[in-house]
Amino acid sequence: MWDQQTTSALLEALKAINRTLDVRATLQAIADQAARVMRAEASSVLLLDSRKKALRFLAACGCKGDQLIGDEFDASLGIAGQVLESGRSRQVNDVSDDPSFFQGIDSKLNFRTRNLICSPMIYQGEPIGVIEVLNRRDGAFGDGDLELLEVFANLAAIGTVNAQKFEGLKRENQTLQESVFTDRQIIGAGGSLRGVMELLGKVAHTNATVLLLGETGTGKELIAKTIHRSSERAEHPFVAVNCAALPEGLLESELFGHEKGSFTGAVAQKPGRFELADGGTIFLDEVGELSTAIQVKLLRVLQEREFTRVGGTKTIATDVRIIAATNRDLKQAMQEGKFRDDLYYRLNVFPIHLPPLRRRRDDIPELIRHTVARASDDLKVPKPAVSPATEDLLVNYQWPGNIRELQNVIERAVLLASGRQITPADLPREITGDPEPLEISGDAGDGLAGQERRLILRALEGHNWNQTKAADALGITRDVLRYRMKKYNLGKPGPNSGTGG
Repeated sequence: MWDQQTTSALLEALKAINRTLDVRATLQAIADQAARVMRAEASSVLLLDSRKKALRFLAACGCKGDQLIGDEFDASLGIAGQVLESGRSRQVNDVSDDPSFFQGIDSKLNFRTRNLICSPMIYQGEPIGVIEVLNRRDGAFGDGDLELLEVFANLAAIGTVNAQKFEGLKRENQTLQESVFTDRQIIGAGGSLRGVMELLGKVAHTNATVLLLGETGTGKELIAKTIHRSSERAEHPFVAVNCAALPEGLLESELFGHEKGSFTGAVAQKPGRFELADGGTIFLDEVGELSTAIQVKLLRVLQEREFTRVGGTKTIATDVRIIAATNRDLKQAMQEGKFRDDLYYRLNVFPIHLPPLRRRRDDIPELIRHTVARASDDLKVPKPAVSPATEDLLVNYQWPGNIRELQNVIERAVLLASGRQITPADLPREITGDPEPLEISGDAGDGLAGQERRLILRALEGHNWNQTKAADALGITRDVLRYRMKKYNLGKPGPNSGTGG
């Protein structure tokens, strides 16, 4: 039977598993309790990264334990590697007599391991990591210690798998939400887009860095998501960062994270986007706007696959695929000394040029239909048809803002049409070519007043001037509708004009 201290330590480990689904917090609690009950100087929990065939420290305690978190080494090395491969626990009373002992960690930390016990974490017959306890303070470890460590290893395996399943469910739920609410399909089959899709098919299943080039609004983030979802990393995170949206100081913290107290306002340690994207894909939009200092740090990640947090000293390894995008001419930026040559060549492994919408005119009718249907659903208004004259204007417009501009124009037209056919009158003047109207009163023009007047008029006409039904369709009260009718001098034509409701 175990003594009270051992029982208490096991209960604390169980509480940690029940208290949180954060794998690091759970394993740290187990490492702490294992070292405490076995009166050891240090302990650690290492998980197997099967893609990299490495053992990574996810939890560690002892005088230098915090320096180990995130470090990794080849899964075949040392006593831990033997335990992982064999699936059997080991007790080593003097590591200096064991040729399989890996000294790399001791050398790095200036630490001396005298003795240790190590047990595999096994789930459904497969080892997923190891737990080890080092340097018993009052002598050598005994058989009872090894048996107890195997119990801790089982608890660690259960806690790890539960947390990983929870994280998987979170990612799956997020993916489902994105597909239902925010996903955008690649629409069109024209020649220029067909060439892009052929390139996607060649690069998606690799780990190659991709550089997306093209004008603003051509759908670079959608292409990046498509590459990610078609890759072997699809079950892992897709993390997007707009490099032009944040000042340099905040962007560095956003990308690489920061340590507590590293700057004013850093009240806690924060992981960066590269950590959050580990195993998946990071999308760096507007990469041409990066400052020189951030370019240097990004270059290191591309070359070494590692980085340090702002205010930190520990090197953090990362396994991410990088997809970058820009609307700038990076070669010209290089000539002007604004973009590093070495970073450009690291990013430009597999460039894909996205065509502007004016070169995809054959795709525009299909894009219009798709966008009208989506806008109607999002705005919760009846789906309108599109008149032939309207479609001709949209197809022949130059679209300087590309697909993003098309989406905005269609959403506005769907609102104005209010379920009826979209006509040229529902389009902006820059598309129709109409001259600027004289602003005589609030009942004319394409300003907010003119748009509101047309919305109200169409709602009334669409409901045969029944004010109650028109107000319901517009989402306003009948009193507000009557006020607006008076403001814009709207009344039912003919001798029977009245309340209508």
